[in-house]
Amino acid sequence: MLNFYKIVKENLSFNRFEYRETVCLEYTCPIDAEQVGIFSRNDYLVYVLSGKKTYKTVNGEWTLAPGQMLYLKKGAEIIHQYFDDEYCMLGFFLSDELIRETYEEIRGKAPLKLNTTVDTLDFTAAEVQPSNFLEAFFHSMLNYFRGKDRPPDHILVLKLKELLITLMNCDPVLTAYFNSITDTGKPSLPQIMEKNFCFNLRLEDYADLTHRSLSSFKRDFREHYKESPGKWLLKRRVHYAAHLIANSSMILTQVAFESGFEDLSHFSRAFKNIMGTSPSDYKKSIVRA
Repeated sequence: MLNFYKIVKENLSFNRFEYRETVCLEYTCPIDAEQVGIFSRNDYLVYVLSGKKTYKTVNGEWTLAPGQMLYLKKGAEIIHQYFDDEYCMLGFFLSDELIRETYEEIRGKAPLKLNTTVDTLDFTAAEVQPSNFLEAFFHSMLNYFRGKDRPPDHILVLKLKELLITLMNCDPVLTAYFNSITDTGKPSLPQIMEKNFCFNLRLEDYADLTHRSLSSFKRDFREHYKESPGKWLLKRRVHYAAHLIANSSMILTQVAFESGFEDLSHFSRAFKNIMGTSPSDYKKSIVRA
């Protein structure tokens, strides 16, 4: 899978600005694959300028057209690309540090609506409803992206905080989520793992998503799950594959891919070792039952 955050952070050909760990850019997709997996250690907001793209996480999928917005939490997703029109977007990769700083500045100073009926840690992405304030913000940022000079850091910080405050004013779910980020330290390791186990990421990538070094990730993982990340991932993926076989009409090749396996023979061996039967025999037993 592609490290999307690293790509936009290091690719000098994009129109982009960076402030500490936050990166914002005007992005025309250079990838010519119809489907590709990506991940980011930062949350990011997508605003589509032209074209169309589908984002799929473990919780669902969203197809975005011009004028639509999607907030994606740190983690992985599969994107499906359409080539009828060039896909161009504004992207804002928002660091937890900036979110905390902004939320703390306005907490208690402005009325904030928090949606407490939704588990803010459960969602992987949320479509943001259009508003005149957000539209005005994106159009103002285009002037910076397409201008010759980079805005001074203090102006850029104010613009990014403007974006976050506007999101809080128009989306109670995101406000509650920002509140949870502010009240915690590092990203929750079990929440990251439960939402991203079915993506074929390296252990180094999972460590990056949880904002830990590889050694700290392995230590914290074993402390929480009482086993190694490799063993847990294999079992979790196989059990998820069994769930898909029992509750969907997917063919086994698709089940393997959706569960985080890229090799069908590896999937079959792992499934039989853990479930005691092959995927095809397990499927037959479900049908007979």
